[in-house]
Amino acid sequence: MDFYATNPGPIDDSVLYDQEKHVSSAIWEGQERGALRCHEHTSKLDQWALTSKQIELVKRAGFGYLRLIPAISLDNPLISALVERWRRETNTFHFTVGEMSITLEDVGYLLGLPIDGEPVIGVTYTTCDAVCMKFLGRTPDSGSTSGGMVKLSWLKETFSRCPFDAPVEEIERHTRAYLLYLVGSTVFSTTTGNKVPVMYLPLFENFDRAGRYAWGAAALSFLYRALGNASLRSQSTISGSLTLLQCWSYFRLNIGRPRLNHDPIHDRFPFVFRWKGKHTGPSTNRDVTFYRKALDSLKPSEVEWCPYRNISDALLPEDIRDNLILGRSNTMLICFDKAERHLPDRCLRQFGLRQPIPLDVQQWERKSRGVDGGVDLSGKMETELSEWSDRHLRVVDVDDDVEESHYLHWFLKITRKLVGRPVPISSEFQRMNAALRDIANVADMLSTHGMDDQQMHAVTRIRFLAHECLRDQIGSMMIADITDSDLNEVEKKIRGKERIRRKGTGVKRRRKDDVGSHFQNHSVSSQQQFCIATPIDMLDPTASMCHVENDDMDMCADDSQLCYMPGKLDESTQLSDAANDIDDSSFCRTVEEMDHNLLSENGDIGQQNDYSVLV
Repeated sequence: MDFYATNPGPIDDSVLYDQEKHVSSAIWEGQERGALRCHEHTSKLDQWALTSKQIELVKRAGFGYLRLIPAISLDNPLISALVERWRRETNTFHFTVGEMSITLEDVGYLLGLPIDGEPVIGVTYTTCDAVCMKFLGRTPDSGSTSGGMVKLSWLKETFSRCPFDAPVEEIERHTRAYLLYLVGSTVFSTTTGNKVPVMYLPLFENFDRAGRYAWGAAALSFLYRALGNASLRSQSTISGSLTLLQCWSYFRLNIGRPRLNHDPIHDRFPFVFRWKGKHTGPSTNRDVTFYRKALDSLKPSEVEWCPYRNISDALLPEDIRDNLILGRSNTMLICFDKAERHLPDRCLRQFGLRQPIPLDVQQWERKSRGVDGGVDLSGKMETELSEWSDRHLRVVDVDDDVEESHYLHWFLKITRKLVGRPVPISSEFQRMNAALRDIANVADMLSTHGMDDQQMHAVTRIRFLAHECLRDQIGSMMIADITDSDLNEVEKKIRGKERIRRKGTGVKRRRKDDVGSHFQNHSVSSQQQFCIATPIDMLDPTASMCHVENDDMDMCADDSQLCYMPGKLDESTQLSDAANDIDDSSFCRTVEEMDHNLLSENGDIGQQNDYSVLV
C-alpha cells in the first residue's frame, strides 16, 4: 500500500490509456465532484392505467417484465463510487480484485428483457411532429418538444388512460406512447431529465416485430455509454438503467447492500424484485467517500462472483434461459448510434471460470448520430452490425488449467488500484515538507572537514537541492485570503511607496511592484500571508528582522522562514502617511538577490541558492 499511496497506477498504461481524462485523476488531485445526479424516472410509471389489451401488446413487444419492475430507491453515492471504477477503455469495473462487468447474463436475470434478437437501430429524427402524428395520432405542442425529443410529461398527460371502448388503432397508439414513456424513463433515460427521443417510436409500429429486437442488449449498450461518459472528469450526471447498475452491485458486492427482502413474492423473476422498495439497511453518512474507501479496500470475500448459481432454471422464461450463453459472447452491443463492446473475456470468474490474461481490446470509434434527420444509421454501423450478427460464434471459453496468479500479477500493473488518496494531500505536503527540513538540517550540520573536492561538491549539491525544494514547497503554499477591497488597499499601500527601513547591512531591496503581482495571482478572502523559507543562521544576525514603521505591516522570523503579513488599511490617513514617507526602493531582499552573496567557493558550482552553506 505504501507504493500505491504515491502511485495509484496504472504502472503500464497500455490498457488504461485515457487515465488523464478519467475522474480518478481529478480525485487524486483533490478535485472532488461529489455525488452524480442520477436520471431515472420510474416514480410515475404506476400512474399509467393500462387496459388488459394494452398489457397484452406490451408483452408482445418484449416489455412484459420490464413494466412490472418497481421503482428502486437509488443510492446516488454508491452509483457515483461505482462510476469512479468504470473504465471506458475496457467497459469493465476495475476493482482491487480484478475486472468485473455487467453482462448480458445480468440483464437477462435482473430485467427480463430479450438479450438476443435483431439490433435496436433505425432512423433518427430532428423534429417530432411527423413521427408523432404517424404513430401516436397527435402532435405535441411546441413547449413539449426539443429537437427530436418529446417530454415524458406530455406522453403521460395525453396517453396515460386509454378508453375501454377505444378502437384498436387508438389502443395501439396509447400503447406505443406508453412504451416510449417506459423506455425513456428506465433503460433509455437521458440526462435531459424529462425527455425521450422519438426515434424509438417506429420500432413499436408492429408489436410482434418489436418483440424480436434485442432490447436487453440495447439497454446494456446504452448503460455502457452512460457509464463511460460519467467516468470522465468533466461530467456530473449519469443516465441509463441505474436500477440495473445498482441491483447488479447488490447481487455481486457486499458493499452498501441492504438486507434482502425475504417475502416470497420478491423471490421471483425478474430478480430486481429482491431489492424492491426503499433501503432497509443503514445508509446514514454513507457518502461517496465512504463507498470509495470501501471499494479501494475491497476484499475477495466481499465479492459474489456467481450470485445466480442457486436460482432454479424453472423460474426463468424460456427465451431468457436459452440465450444466457450470450453473457460470455465477445460482441458488439448496439442501440442506434451507441455501439459498445461486450467483453466478458475480462471477467470470466463471473461465469465460474478461471481468468486468464485477456486479449488486448481493439479500440473502436464511438459514433454519434449527429444532427441529420431521417438518417438510417444501419449504413454507418456495418462493422458493428456484423459483429452482433456473429454473436453466437464469439462465445468465450477457457481451459481448466489456467493459472489465475498470472492474471492478477498482470492486472496490478495495468489497473488504477486506488481512487481516493490513503493520505490527504495536506498531510502528504506536511510530511514531505518535514522530510525536506530533516534533509536540509542534516546537510547543514554535516562537517566537511577531511572531504575531498568531489565529496564537498556532493554535500554542497545536496544542500542546494534540499533548500531549493523546501523553498519551492513553501512558496507553492502561499495563502491568499483577502477580500477584494482589502486587496486593492494593500496594492495601493505597496504602490504608494511605503518606507521600509532596512535594519543592518545584510538586507537587500525588493521592488514593491513585484510583490503587488503576487497578490494578483492568488485567490481572495480576508487576509493574506506568504512565506519565504530562510534558515536564520544563514542571514546576517543584524538582518534577521525587517522593521516597518507602519503598524499594519509585520515581518516575523523563526528558525525556518520569514513571513510577511499585510494587514488592512481601513484609515485613509494611513494611506496618505504611507504615500508621503517614500523610499522608492522596496521592502525586503529577494531570494534571487541573495544568490550573489552566497556563492560557493568550489568552482564547479556555478550558482548557489540563498540557503546554501559555504564550505
